[in-house]
Amino acid sequence: MQYQIIPVTPFQQNCTLFWCDETKKAAVVDPGGDIELINQAIEQNGVTLEKVLLTHAHIDHAGATKAVAEKYSVDIEGPHKEDKFWIDLIPEQITRFGFDHAEVFEPTRWLNQGDTVSFGHITLEVYFCPGHTPGHVVFFHRDTKLAQVGDVLFKGSMGRTDFPRGDHATLIESIRENLFPLGDDVRFIPGHGPMSTFGEERRTNPFVADRVS
Repeated sequence: MQYQIIPVTPFQQNCTLFWCDETKKAAVVDPGGDIELINQAIEQNGVTLEKVLLTHAHIDHAGATKAVAEKYSVDIEGPHKEDKFWIDLIPEQITRFGFDHAEVFEPTRWLNQGDTVSFGHITLEVYFCPGHTPGHVVFFHRDTKLAQVGDVLFKGSMGRTDFPRGDHATLIESIRENLFPLGDDVRFIPGHGPMSTFGEERRTNPFVADRVS
């Protein structure tokens, strides 16, 4: 599996294009905006988009979902159904966060803990990790030990919990109980900023390190 991180929107959100080496079939995770940059990455890598995957429904992650899905005639998978209210609030999110355009959409499939999503010969495992939003999910590729964690965890930090239905304790539990057991050597792409590993965050992250009670 190959990937390309495509920072989009004024929030520099890490939209990610994943694709299968063998089939050149691809999925784009969290197309928040700047659809021209997403289109460019798809074309430059010579891949065929099969689906849109969403970690959660904040506008910087989901703002271009409908546009991408319609352009390529592909399904939308994710997030968990508890984030439906954030999708319904996209018109309000446009105003609140200063976005020019985004549309409400209906996922083809809501995702739950234990589900899998696939494109080409690639299968990603789904982990339900609420706290930043109530319906946040994470995608994990076990063969390459790579995760796309959205806004659950960052290098040296973790997701905000002051948005509606965010919860600090729940987010910490999601990280420690659902992500860290996947292994210290797992690399992760966060929703914003540089990549890290779960092991590094267990050692040094001031919010969720092993030494933090």
